Amino acid sequence: MKQKLKVLLADDHKLLRSGLKLLLQRNPGMQVVGEAADGEQTIQLFEQLQPDILLLDLSMPNMDGIECLKEIKSRYPEAKVIVLTMHEDENYIKRAMQAGASAYVPKSAADTDLFTAIEAVQAGGIYLSQQDSNVLLNVLLNREQEAIDKKAPYVLLSPREREVLRLVAHGYSLAEVAERLALSIKTVDTYKVRLMEKLKATKRSQLVSYALKYGLLSTE
Repeated sequence: MKQKLKVLLADDHKLLRSGLKLLLQRNPGMQVVGEAADGEQTIQLFEQLQPDILLLDLSMPNMDGIECLKEIKSRYPEAKVIVLTMHEDENYIKRAMQAGASAYVPKSAADTDLFTAIEAVQAGGIYLSQQDSNVLLNVLLNREQEAIDKKAPYVLLSPREREVLRLVAHGYSLAEVAERLALSIKTVDTYKVRLMEKLKATKRSQLVSYALKYGLLSTE
């Protein structure tokens, strides 16, 4: 006879634990083996009961869910933990997944997503709802765009540095750049050195590539 999946519930709200227990026990292949009301009790029961799955709330007394998760994962790296929480913003999702959660399920979606998450985690996978996946994807895309923006010439370079870069990239000599901008050759050379440092360039071709990428040659 196939063994039932042992589930430990960790949430400081007794009523919610009762509801979850009823929901889970509708599945004949699952058994709720214990209930914890705070982080410290969760760790104790996890060690005693060795559940297959831990359903963990993030907002609990004595030790919050993130710290509890970190502690359990440090002791039992293979532990399968599903965060079941009311928090749906990107910071909580990111922190929970970085701490070692195998799945993140909003309580508002427990009736539709919980069994899917349990199945995925028990099979060795990771589960995020479509909404939470989109949240994390948007965070990553925004950070990538921020990284690109920080390298953009209108952020990184002064107006004079952009002028020097454009002319140097067009192939003008330092003397020609100095004449066009009414500067001394020494000053232009200083700008060029500064450009090389800021753009981490070691040769003129890299300055040209940068100028092309950000459309600085189109004004010439």
